Amino acid sequence: MNENTTVRLQRCLDRLRAGDAGARRELIGAASERLTRLARKMLKADDRVRRWEQTGDVFQNAAMRLWRALEAVTPGSLREFYSLAALQVRRELTDLARHHYGALGAAANHQSNPPQAGAGERGRAAFDSADEGHEPSALAIWGEMHEKVGELPEEQREAFDLIYYQGLTHAEAAGLLGLSTKTIQRRWQGACLALHERMGELPDL
Repeated sequence: MNENTTVRLQRCLDRLRAGDAGARRELIGAASERLTRLARKMLKADDRVRRWEQTGDVFQNAAMRLWRALEAVTPGSLREFYSLAALQVRRELTDLARHHYGALGAAANHQSNPPQAGAGERGRAAFDSADEGHEPSALAIWGEMHEKVGELPEEQREAFDLIYYQGLTHAEAAGLLGLSTKTIQRRWQGACLALHERMGELPDL
């Protein structure tokens, strides 16, 4: 987050508070790039899910969440905006994992049977069979992590939100919160350690 971006987003917030509805669209656009990368990373982790979801669909859903949130609440600062945006992203990504790997999720209960080599046209799979494997899916692990992030102590959660969900550097997050970089690093490390202790394993951050 460079100074020009900071100034631009703060001006958007000022315009939104003054009643300029167009500023809402600009704020959502500012969050779009990071969200798209996170959604793509999650979907890439599980080939089965990519049959049902597209990165653009995930982005549209999260953007609508943020749009509704900004209609209900006008953040008073960039810190509040990033917190609100991170919450909507976490909720959308958590729901994505639940949708596919909940009790009735398609990916949890179905797995395409690939055609057998040399079987020709008639060897093409005609149905999806239940996935009887017991290994946790990569997407399910992602979903659990997003849930656990919401349970972290506030200071650790805020650091994780800014660095992971919003893509800020440690120095940028420190500047936004008015803290030292070492303090942010300590909170980030504490958040990662707490997540690891609660989950046993973490996806590749």
